[in-house]
Amino acid sequence: MMELEPQGEDVFLAHGPQYPWGGLYGGQIIAQGLRAAAATVAEAYRVHSLHAYFIRRGDADAPIRFEVTRARDGRSFCTRTVVARQDDTGVMLTMSLSFQVEETGHDVQIARMPAVPPPEGLSGYSWSPMFLRRFAQLRNEEEGRGVAWLKLQDTIGDDPVLQACALAYLSDDLPTDAVVALHPERPAPSEGDAFELGWMSASLDHAMWFHRPSRADEWHIHDFASHGYLASRGLSIGHVLSREGIHVATIAQEVLLRKSP
Repeated sequence: MMELEPQGEDVFLAHGPQYPWGGLYGGQIIAQGLRAAAATVAEAYRVHSLHAYFIRRGDADAPIRFEVTRARDGRSFCTRTVVARQDDTGVMLTMSLSFQVEETGHDVQIARMPAVPPPEGLSGYSWSPMFLRRFAQLRNEEEGRGVAWLKLQDTIGDDPVLQACALAYLSDDLPTDAVVALHPERPAPSEGDAFELGWMSASLDHAMWFHRPSRADEWHIHDFASHGYLASRGLSIGHVLSREGIHVATIAQEVLLRKSP
């Protein structure tokens, strides 16, 4: 999935698998766009943030074209913009990314691990063979909250760019759960899954800050809370922490959630 085919200067082609709901997965497009942007940046720079807008649903049968623009190359920071498009659907995603040279300084952390059991003793399911998911708090047990352990199914090595891409891939999975948990008409656990009952959702935009290096092929807790639901849009904010409690990333996403009439 993360193999990019160069198509001239700063242009890459990628492909995505077919997902259960049809179309493509937003986390996949973000991860591939991040890798395309990183391919145009010197190795000394590491991604520290990205901001994306999802514009159109993708088609798994068509290649994705990633066009990278080198907005700025500075001594400490590099900025890139990425446009992902398909011939049949047009622009799917636009994204801005910032990379920084590592520098020494103070290291202060406020985010803390939630009181949850370790992943080995929890049950869970995943809609993809790409990753494992273990819910630490069921969606309806605490209003407006979604908490789960996530990791890639397979190890992917020590490449920091690929590990960052993998974390970006996982980052789009849980935000919707927190928004569903906040919805006043959400189904009770005994009624079944909301989306099996005719609800629909879509990621509208996605922001991510990479605080510290991490390995997405090891268990991390993803702790999301929805900060509000209005006009069919819910805002979800989440922290990603390692098993040792190290805060590795912060994620913000606005989710479109509608109940079928």
